[in-house]
Amino acid sequence: MSDGPEPREPELPGMAEGGWLRRKFMQYPWHFATVVGLVVVTAMRPCTRHVPDPPPVLSQLPAFALVDQDGQPFTPETMRGQVWVAGLIFTSCPSTCPKISRAMLSLQERYLRDHVDVKLVSFSVDPENDTPKVLKTYAGHLGADESSWRFVTGPLAAMESLVVGGFASAMDKTTGPAGMIDIAHTTKLVLIDGDGNIRGYYGSDDEMGLDEVFHRSQHVLREMRQQQGGCNRSP
Repeated sequence: MSDGPEPREPELPGMAEGGWLRRKFMQYPWHFATVVGLVVVTAMRPCTRHVPDPPPVLSQLPAFALVDQDGQPFTPETMRGQVWVAGLIFTSCPSTCPKISRAMLSLQERYLRDHVDVKLVSFSVDPENDTPKVLKTYAGHLGADESSWRFVTGPLAAMESLVVGGFASAMDKTTGPAGMIDIAHTTKLVLIDGDGNIRGYYGSDDEMGLDEVFHRSQHVLREMRQQQGGCNRSP
């Protein structure tokens, strides 16, 4: 017969105080490992998921000095550090321009809905008639959010230099029946990065083209943010 209490097994650190968690861990180590693994994977997912490469640089826009619908200067520095989509229009256009503007309006709604910081710019190919005041009225009728969508005009020679020399588009004015003016120009939407580089041309007259520019612009935006520092996260 023992003269004293039976010896107790030594307690592991943490067993006496808050020891239940340690005991559970010792009993179910794989359960804890699985939970920790899920947390780590979830936290790292934005940095590890595969994201398509952004479109390559095709060319760079030349220098320009224009004005927007509020008469404010519009130069390459205005959009420095911004990813943006450009479209060519003129307010009295009888043919393709309404479709282009509706396409850009659709993009505006999608960018706002998904909180994507991509801007829009409409350039007039009829600057002699599309004054800032005319463009301001046009933007209002269209329902444009002017905090993220600019309408740009300027001297004819300056617009031709940008449209023809920068966007590689025609800008040919013709007079049709009853004196109606038409100006031939591209109907493509143009994707431009924060350094003024053209990254692609996309159709404005079908959903496939709009989907492509919508997603491609986010790839370019993601690329810019990676260059600024940070992992591969969504805009």
